[in-house]
Amino acid sequence: MTNKQLILRERPVGMPTEDTWSLDETAIPEPAEGQLVVRHHYISLDPAMRGWMNDTRSYIPPVQLGEVMRAGSIGEVVASKHEKFAVGDIITGWGGVQEYCLTNGDNWYKVDTRLAPMPVYIGTLGMPGMTAYFGILEVGKIKEGDIVLVSGAAGAVGSIVGQIAKIKGCTVVGIAGGPEKCKYLTETLGFDAALDYKAEGFPRALKEACPKGIDVYFDNVGGEILDLALARLRRNARIVICGAISQYNNKEAVKGPSNYLSLLVNRATMQGMVVMDYAQDYGKAAQEMGQWMAAGKLRSREDIYEGIENFFPTFQRLFTGEKMGKLVLKVI
Repeated sequence: MTNKQLILRERPVGMPTEDTWSLDETAIPEPAEGQLVVRHHYISLDPAMRGWMNDTRSYIPPVQLGEVMRAGSIGEVVASKHEKFAVGDIITGWGGVQEYCLTNGDNWYKVDTRLAPMPVYIGTLGMPGMTAYFGILEVGKIKEGDIVLVSGAAGAVGSIVGQIAKIKGCTVVGIAGGPEKCKYLTETLGFDAALDYKAEGFPRALKEACPKGIDVYFDNVGGEILDLALARLRRNARIVICGAISQYNNKEAVKGPSNYLSLLVNRATMQGMVVMDYAQDYGKAAQEMGQWMAAGKLRSREDIYEGIENFFPTFQRLFTGEKMGKLVLKVI
């Protein structure tokens, strides 16, 4: 038996290609004292992975050439010489895109699959859900009655952001690509309105959907949509910069906002957020979100594809939009 690992081989310019990685096979590792081996069941695919490939200063060091591609994961402990983890435990952490992970247990956490299936723990109850929770509540500082606009609203983070805002009594408008996703936002997730950014007349539709302006804009895409949102701000509005997926594969310089003076005129703020800053409070957030899920107030959706050999076409779906909710790769 061997361990298949996806190894970063080159730093892509623009959209990665299959040659960006190689799928290598090594021996399944044996744990030393204080270590354990996790057999992955599911791997999380997230837009942030594109930024981790760049050799630039960021909130986290880049993946080095020759290293396993960084990714969140969940699986079963199959060998352990660690006092906190036993064989059979289901745990989640940063195991990377590989079938087996050797770890010292740092930043790995046990989960209870009787409460939720494994994929939920790398989605709604994992990094995307934590990003949504702290981004909209702590950075966006939403309050009842706010008008909240969310881009990338049918994705792993945006779909949770909008639902939390509805739970808190806000009016929520989502932006997504295509009528199917827009229908999902309003009919399944309970958004008040959904706008197709690919449709003709989108800027006008945004103005009509938010006639009184926007109190909070949760940005997952950047680019032109950020500029349009800036033009619709209300007094003391808050913009949460979570991501900019429209810019990640640029071969030219990132396109910044030209309507930024709206921040001055409206006494508004625009703040970036990185979910790792809130790690000490993940447990509290997961407990509250779990209660919302149990009460039917918060829905979770995972888009699952199988086989580590299919990493690349699955990864591409992050940028083509050919997915709904949280993108997950099933390993076994």
